[in-house]
Amino acid sequence: MKSPILAFILAFFPGLGHIYLGFKIRGVLYPIFFIGIVGLALVTGVYVYSDYVFLFFFAIAALIWLINMFDIVLTLITRSHKQSDLKQEDTSDENLKQNERFSTILLSLIPGVGHFYLGLTHRGLTILTVFFGIITMVFFVSFITSAVFLIFLLALPIIWVYSMFDAIQLLNKKQKGNKLEDKTIMDDFDNFREEGTKSKMLATALSIFPGAGHMYLGLQKRGLQLMVAFLLSIYILDVLNLSIFLFLIPIIWFFSFFDALQLANKIEYEIVDDVPVIKYLVNQQKWIGIGLLVLGFFYLFDAVLLPTMANTVRELFNFDIWHYYHQYFQVTIVSLLLIGGGFKLIIGSKKNKKEDFE
Repeated sequence: MKSPILAFILAFFPGLGHIYLGFKIRGVLYPIFFIGIVGLALVTGVYVYSDYVFLFFFAIAALIWLINMFDIVLTLITRSHKQSDLKQEDTSDENLKQNERFSTILLSLIPGVGHFYLGLTHRGLTILTVFFGIITMVFFVSFITSAVFLIFLLALPIIWVYSMFDAIQLLNKKQKGNKLEDKTIMDDFDNFREEGTKSKMLATALSIFPGAGHMYLGLQKRGLQLMVAFLLSIYILDVLNLSIFLFLIPIIWFFSFFDALQLANKIEYEIVDDVPVIKYLVNQQKWIGIGLLVLGFFYLFDAVLLPTMANTVRELFNFDIWHYYHQYFQVTIVSLLLIGGGFKLIIGSKKNKKEDFE
């Protein structure tokens, strides 16, 4: 008796799950195509120096992997139904429910397909279209513009988790004897808005992306601060090559996620105020504006003025200002900011101690 769970886990490497179940031809073809395309992507990335060609082969490899997973899920469901037909005389309602649960969970690994299995065509089609529509649009925009737009793929885990939990919740309702209505997600939003309530499950799913869960709960200021802090941290740390501070990104993520969970529980019993995470910034629009101006002038200098000046200085004075800029300037600026921040914290703590003493 082959274990369906083990077959599914093995299928995360294309072909192994099929070999385990005895489908040798597919078990050989999937890894050959997958490894071959991944190899082409690596070769083009090393020798061709083209991000677009690399992304193209990477997308094909990802498509092969998805087809492999979809194939193993359908194979396991087909085997499960055949085994149920062979043992029909011993089949009970509990066994049928377990079989239905297993099939729904497996199919729900592909957003929307689990809903199709439950007979919810419109709901499944909405989720499936949104999920693969985002993938297609992000890769298309990244291909014709810049790879920076790939950051929007972070929305995919939110849709995937929501689709999985939604399918399981609907399955539980069906097995309890409740009739399922084939409503789209937008219909659910309209119902929540009319009733004046918020879905805790949807808030949890949206909280995977920092700030999104807070905004859904109506906490716009808090959600916007967390979202800006998360995205701005990734961008600044990448631009300034400050890998030593990468630990800040998971800290912001975990704080935002668990804060949203806590507020989602509170909002059911009491009114929750939209309190910003950092209240100091609310009344400091002047300094925020100055900071934005400084950043604007910095990028103007970094991307336009310096590259133009560097060639002229090199020709006239035989001095590579570009090298010294990248080698020392950014590190010096960051070091001065850290030192200045440290002094301010020390001076502020001394003032607080004097006030407490008085």
